[in-house]
Amino acid sequence: MFDKENEPTFVQVGDYIDSSLWHDLHNHLQQAHNIKPKLSYSSCNMEQGAWKGWNVKYQKSSKSLCTLYPKQGYLLLLVPIGLAQMDEAEMLMPLCSEYTQKIFKQTTAGRTGKSLAFEVKSEEILQDVKNLITIRVK
Repeated sequence: MFDKENEPTFVQVGDYIDSSLWHDLHNHLQQAHNIKPKLSYSSCNMEQGAWKGWNVKYQKSSKSLCTLYPKQGYLLLLVPIGLAQMDEAEMLMPLCSEYTQKIFKQTTAGRTGKSLAFEVKSEEILQDVKNLITIRVK
């Protein structure tokens, strides 16, 4: 979207994504959890190749709640679930969409928990992500 020397604004990120789901998530995290997002340039290993570009990090008290990798038309969100939240996340799964359950089941747990990668393309998946983030905030 923008090179390393040209940091976008949140408005430009929203224009690039062009989805009401972005506005819903962005506003929800700021209002419900009092989170100030920050833009960060990175070269993460996402999807099949390397991700180079700007992302939006949402943190609370230095704890990462989620990272947004902007895509045209949808959100690619990485939501970490720590070992301390794993039991609660597992209890939430039967209430989540089949897509979210599949992502949770297929993601291997490491020594710190799971890093769940979601393509948020519907309100249903967005609600699942919000619920997982709420678990992470506790």
